[in-house]
Amino acid sequence: MDILILNASRALAAGDPISALNHVALRDDAPALALRGIAMAQLGDFARAKALLRRATKAFGAQDVIARARCVVAEAEVALASRDLAWPDKSLAAARATLLAQGDTINAAHAAQLQARRQLLVGRPDDAGQILDGVDATGLPAASRAIHELIRAGIALRRVQASAASAALARAAGAARQAGIPALLAEVDQTFRALHAPAGRRVSQDGVHDMPLGEVEALMASAALIIDACRNVLRREGRMVSLASRPVLFALARMLAEAWPHDVSRELLIAQAFRTGFQDESHRVRLRVEIGRLRAAMRPLAGVHATKHGFVLRPEGAPKVVVLARPVDVADRDQAAVLACLADGQAWSSSALALALGASQRTVQRALDALAAAGQAQPLGHGRARRWMTPPVPGFTTSLLLPVLLSDQ
Repeated sequence: MDILILNASRALAAGDPISALNHVALRDDAPALALRGIAMAQLGDFARAKALLRRATKAFGAQDVIARARCVVAEAEVALASRDLAWPDKSLAAARATLLAQGDTINAAHAAQLQARRQLLVGRPDDAGQILDGVDATGLPAASRAIHELIRAGIALRRVQASAASAALARAAGAARQAGIPALLAEVDQTFRALHAPAGRRVSQDGVHDMPLGEVEALMASAALIIDACRNVLRREGRMVSLASRPVLFALARMLAEAWPHDVSRELLIAQAFRTGFQDESHRVRLRVEIGRLRAAMRPLAGVHATKHGFVLRPEGAPKVVVLARPVDVADRDQAAVLACLADGQAWSSSALALALGASQRTVQRALDALAAAGQAQPLGHGRARRWMTPPVPGFTTSLLLPVLLSDQ
């Protein structure tokens, strides 16, 4: 066994890339190149890390199946850290299968964790959960167990399950303390703060109230009719109607909910939903049409009745109506979603943001330009190398702003 390679590997496992580089910085053999690449990734130089890992993959011979697969996993981790979401997931899946076949269960589990994190970034918590379910974390090192539980907590945050997230974070904290890696401890602490930060704003006749994720979870489990302005859906006792692709209908539903139990005048509905200061009979006709569409869309949950001056929301058996608004002061939904991604402090390309949010790159670029004009985002670089980032926004949780694939239930 090469003592320098062994010492560098131990240093990297302990989260000490500088010590690792002291052992292998002047070597160009395949194992040293791989370790140098991992060290540079831990130091944040992702471009250099990618180059070193690709050199290492080529330097290993065809017979070094495990080593080549490990390099693929390391390159996938660098791609994820640099938010290169277009990196081929099939290569990672093939590397994971190779490692499992060769008996390297620890690195195979790490590959699965990377797959789960990517699925979580692109708004697929159910797929991420299925991947983690196939990994037995009991025999993994402490650091790997901590990462495993952090991903579990992230999935629970996306699903608005505060109690499950808290339990996963408690397990992650114990494993991180056992591992003794400062960066891992900091990540656990940051996720704990996000769990207890305001995740939404309850808007009702009683006023506006900031709520942590636990209160949001309790609200969604209640019998109230919830107009969820974070994801543009209507919720009540487990049933859900999505209006994410029908912004006019959602605007009408929100206005009626905020005024409940009172009605809203036709003039105000036209001005706010249609964004116009000029009104004539054609606008009244259009309002009647849109109200009819809204009635049909929300019929399982509530109704809309005409009054002398306008329209009023009538929840079918719900004790109250609550609007769940975003915890940040960003009027545009696309801007809020982009800002939620940028809040992790990483540098994102517009193409990666579009992939993560399920939006067109043009829509994302407009949102980025608006955030840059407001001083909430800043570009780095030019052309295809341009990346966008912002300091983490303090005081709010991003879990309700980030995208998630909604079921039909």
